[in-house]
Amino acid sequence: MSQATIAIADVQGSADPRRLPINKVGIKDIRHPLRIRMRDGEVQHSVATFNMYVNLPHDVRGTHMSRFVEILNNHDLALSAMNLRGLLAQIRTLLGADLAHVEVRFPYFITKRAPVSGVPSRLDYDVTLIGECTASRTRTAIKVVVPVTSLCPCSKQISDYGAHNQRSHVTVSARLRDQELWIEDLIDTVEQEASCEIYGLIKRPDEKYITERAYDNPKFVEDMVRDVAARLNVDERIAAYVVESENFESIHNHSAYALIEHEKTPA
Repeated sequence: MSQATIAIADVQGSADPRRLPINKVGIKDIRHPLRIRMRDGEVQHSVATFNMYVNLPHDVRGTHMSRFVEILNNHDLALSAMNLRGLLAQIRTLLGADLAHVEVRFPYFITKRAPVSGVPSRLDYDVTLIGECTASRTRTAIKVVVPVTSLCPCSKQISDYGAHNQRSHVTVSARLRDQELWIEDLIDTVEQEASCEIYGLIKRPDEKYITERAYDNPKFVEDMVRDVAARLNVDERIAAYVVESENFESIHNHSAYALIEHEKTPA
C-alpha cells in the first residue's frame, strides 16, 4: 500500500468530552511578507507579524493550525483596513469557525520633506490592522503609534529661558464604520495637533523651525489627547476610538500619560 493511501488519524478533529468552548485559538507572532495599500494608490512592501485566531466549539478537540499558514501563503491581497474583511472571511470558511480574529503588525514608512530645506527622508510608524468577524458582524480597526515633539506650557510660562520639551508617542486605535480610513489619515490627525511633527532627516534651518514651532505651540499630555479626540469625534468614518499620549519626560525619570476612550453613537 502506498503512503498516499494510508489513512492518517485526524486527532485535533476528534470529539472532546469536556464541554468547554475556546474563545480564541490559532497562531501567534508569525512573520510574513506583506503588501499594504497606501492612500496615494501605491502599494508598500513590508514584513508583518500576524496573530490569527478562530473560536473552537466545546465538542471539538483542536483546530487545524496549518491552515492559517496555508492562508497566508495563498493570500495575495494588498491589505488595507477595509479589505482585511476578505482575509477574515477566508479564515472563517477554511477553518469552519463561527469567529475569526486577525492582528497584523508592521512598520509603515512615509516619505516626508523637512519643513524648510525640503530634504526628503523616510519616517517609520508602528501600525496594526485588527479585524474580527462572525456570520452577522465584521469589525476592523487601525492602530498607529505616531512619534511627535511636545513642549510643556507650564515650563514655557514660568521660565525666563526656553522650555523643556520631549519626544512623545501618540497612539490612536480607531474602529471603522463601513468606509476606508487610511493609515496616513490618522498620522496626519496626530501630527497636526502635536507641538511639532518630527522628521527623519533635517538641516539647521529645519531644526530652527521645529524648535520655534514647538515653542509657539505648547501642549500638555492632556491637551494632546483632547485635541486629537476632538478631531476623531467629527470623523464619520470612525465608530469608536482610543487615543493615548505618552511623553518621555526630559526633566523626570518617568513618563507623563493620558488616555481618552470613546464609543460614538451609531451613524
